[in-house]
Amino acid sequence: MHFRELVEKNRSYRAFDGTRKITRTELAELADCARLTPSAANKQPLRYYLAWEPAEVAAIQKLTRWAAALPERHLPDPGKEAAAFIVILQETEWVQEAAPCQRDVGIAAQTILLAAVEKGLGGLMIGNYDRAGLQETLRLPAHLSPQLVIALGKPAETVVLTEVGPNGSTTYYRDEQDVHYVPKRRLEDVIVTAETLK
Repeated sequence: MHFRELVEKNRSYRAFDGTRKITRTELAELADCARLTPSAANKQPLRYYLAWEPAEVAAIQKLTRWAAALPERHLPDPGKEAAAFIVILQETEWVQEAAPCQRDVGIAAQTILLAAVEKGLGGLMIGNYDRAGLQETLRLPAHLSPQLVIALGKPAETVVLTEVGPNGSTTYYRDEQDVHYVPKRRLEDVIVTAETLK
């Protein structure tokens, strides 16, 4: 698969095929890709909590909130929940700076999801979750702070990229067939050059 195909298929999925389980080995392979990525000042403060056992996955699921732009829906639908989670943690005992770590988190999360696509999987970055509840549920020590939750599974929905319309809205939406549309700005609208600034 060419890199652009990986990027195009790496969508935010909110429905997964419950028959496709994910193993600890697969999650470790994704975390292994993430650990190889660049890190600010090469401090490497990130840690990865792997959850694949059904009971723990269900417990994490309850602490997350999906699709804030679709308040009328309570996603994921029953039976379409994630098969596994990777929780990205920051070591805070010896790395306190938030901004560089957030850059690391973004790089690591995107790497995990691209590697997941290559395996025929998909995922969702979740920033809307009960942080204190997650800390308690996973029995995390105080020096490991949750930064991002990544849901993973085999996608069981259609996500379509579409061009931002005349009203300029980038808010995602769904049609009557539950197809999920994600408006993207045109290439010419996001490239800045000396010419475009005149």
